[in-house]
Amino acid sequence: MAPTPGARARNGKTGLDFNTTKGGLLKLPIYLDNHATTRVDPRVVEAMLPFFGEDYGNAASHNHVFGWRAEAAVEIAREELASAIGAADPHEIIFTSGATESDNLAIRGATPQGGHVVTVATEHPAVLDTCEDLARRGAAISVLPVDSKGIVDPERVARAITERTALVSVMAANSEIGVLQRLEEIGRICRERGVLFHTDAAQAVGKIPLDVEAMGIDLLSISAHKLYGPKGVGALLVRRRRSDGRRLRLLPQLRGGGHERGLRSGTLPVPLIVGFGRAVSLCVAEMDAEAKRLLRLRARMLERLSESLPGVFLNGHPERRLPGNLNLSFADVEADALISDLKEVAVSTGSACSSAKPETSHVLRALGYDETRVRSSIRLGLGRFTTAEEIEVASDALIAAVAAQRARRGGTRPWP
Repeated sequence: MAPTPGARARNGKTGLDFNTTKGGLLKLPIYLDNHATTRVDPRVVEAMLPFFGEDYGNAASHNHVFGWRAEAAVEIAREELASAIGAADPHEIIFTSGATESDNLAIRGATPQGGHVVTVATEHPAVLDTCEDLARRGAAISVLPVDSKGIVDPERVARAITERTALVSVMAANSEIGVLQRLEEIGRICRERGVLFHTDAAQAVGKIPLDVEAMGIDLLSISAHKLYGPKGVGALLVRRRRSDGRRLRLLPQLRGGGHERGLRSGTLPVPLIVGFGRAVSLCVAEMDAEAKRLLRLRARMLERLSESLPGVFLNGHPERRLPGNLNLSFADVEADALISDLKEVAVSTGSACSSAKPETSHVLRALGYDETRVRSSIRLGLGRFTTAEEIEVASDALIAAVAAQRARRGGTRPWP
């Protein structure tokens, strides 16, 4: 679909043209990559601004009002984050630079020399790469398979736990296919076996209900930029006591001034933390309405694509998935070429954190898909600022791009 005349600005680095449709109502390209990152909500920006200027104190400075104001703002954000995930004690929230650091602190900090970690084949690279590094250092790692819909069997988790097991790490919501794991069942198993339970919840916090008490979660990783907050800040929930009642102790990965209960030294980025707290509180307040809206938009897009194109396949569980997630395979299409043709729609083939690696999606391969299906898959991430009009325009663009590529390849053949 060619853009209609309107305002235009050229980005000198990428060479992309950004246009508006007639009347200036629709901006192109349309952003459907909200699993990679999200736009910062203007209300979050507004909350952050004073802490770049007038309230610029160090939260660890306890001798004057500038430090007191900064510390008070941090504690409010800590309370907002704790409330969002059902944590009773706000001081169980440890601020980090993002979910990747939180994953590393949780997994490395909880695994003793020669210990055993149980995780899942569809985890984020921040978990899998950390486990691989621990394995090179003498740890035992069990990487469990998933079924064809992306779900790990909790009973398989139970069978993998041994006397050496220090930690089970299972992602709450998958970053590529949006699949939601059975956290409450896995948490119960870990609690019964006296094993720590960690979840990377970067894609889940603020989008689906989470309760660390009910789910038996001991360690939970969050990243602000996945929920309409700023980049560069995240958190790790570290329970003071494990779900089995024993005291939880982690080995710090950064040494310095002993900030954050001695678990994460470094001056706190107060403006980012304030934005983080505001972002998560907005997500919680608007969660139900937003989930219903995104489900309607997602259903509409899938309907448009399925009705207009043969050979469209949904990857992952059809119901147990994030409201804004669609991961689709298109028969007789190369995803990389398709994305190159989609000048008007920003989508991806998978996790932005693994885009530097040449391999195809480890998540889709773990579901048992062959390389043909994996290479024909794209991830669509709908978000807070996605509109119904954008869904229609993006669907038109996808339909045209798929049809054009198939025509160049000689039509659609039966697949898979």
